[in-house]
Amino acid sequence: MSVRSVSAQDLQELLLSGLPHVVVHFWATWAPQCAQMNDVMEELATEHPAVSFVKLEAEAVPELALKHNVKAVPTFIFFKAGQPVERLDGAHAPELVKKVQQLAASLPHATPTTTAVAKVPSADLKERLHTLVRAAPCMLFMKGTSKEPRCGFSRQTVEILNRHGVKFSSFDILSDEAVRQGLKEFSNWPTYPQLYVNGDLIGGLDIIKELAETGELDKMFPKEESLEDRLKSFINKAPVMLFMKGNKETPRCGFSRSIVNILNDTGVKYETFDILQDEEVRQGLKTFSNWPTYPQLYAFGELVGGLDIVKELLESGELLSTLQAPK
Repeated sequence: MSVRSVSAQDLQELLLSGLPHVVVHFWATWAPQCAQMNDVMEELATEHPAVSFVKLEAEAVPELALKHNVKAVPTFIFFKAGQPVERLDGAHAPELVKKVQQLAASLPHATPTTTAVAKVPSADLKERLHTLVRAAPCMLFMKGTSKEPRCGFSRQTVEILNRHGVKFSSFDILSDEAVRQGLKEFSNWPTYPQLYVNGDLIGGLDIIKELAETGELDKMFPKEESLEDRLKSFINKAPVMLFMKGNKETPRCGFSRSIVNILNDTGVKYETFDILQDEEVRQGLKTFSNWPTYPQLYAFGELVGGLDIVKELLESGELLSTLQAPK
């Protein structure tokens, strides 16, 4: 079953039709949290076919909204045999799931095997989910990938995380139905995307938006280190740093071999970085230092130059003093 959009008259007829349980969502098209909860409703409608799920735009039915004391959206009213028996104010997905489960369990034919008890993940799946949510410091379970999101909610979440420089890994729940269904029960969160930090559930899109608006997002998530910061970190890793092809033990080009031999003869301690192992650094450092070739030698965070410059310094007697800390 799916969630139906109804009018006030449709709802009246539905409540008089003898349906045992009806869940009504008073919502608004302008409220993103309502759209998120509609997605929750769609999931619940699939899981609980004996319960009818409908939605009405609150502003289009003012008399009905007034009758049920709807002061804000989203608001959910639960009907049993045509009479309101419960309500939920606000976008609280876990609480909505709980109330719907209780409503479904009260049906005459319902048994523990037809409710959420049967949907608890197996021990093996629980262990797998436990591992997955901790696969990276920040894990996003979404429809599609971070490069190609396959639903609007996932796309918006990825855009927010990228905009705030959050470093995250993702898992495509469309590629694994066991994970898709099991994670909803594992975390008691019925929709996707789901964001985890250090194995703990943060929430879905609405929670992430709130964190972004309050500034908390920038405080709690690991950030993607910029290329410039990476380059500065590598350049300052040691007082003397050589960016080369290969390493000091195994140079992989003639220029790198020549500069290693010169540095070894000076007796100065130095570290090397193999630019063949990291294409981002290889290309980025050329722009960062405005020096287009390798090797590149740095002393105390400043570019000395390439092989020709090092040879000139050696011939002039200035190389050793350039590579030694000033007294």
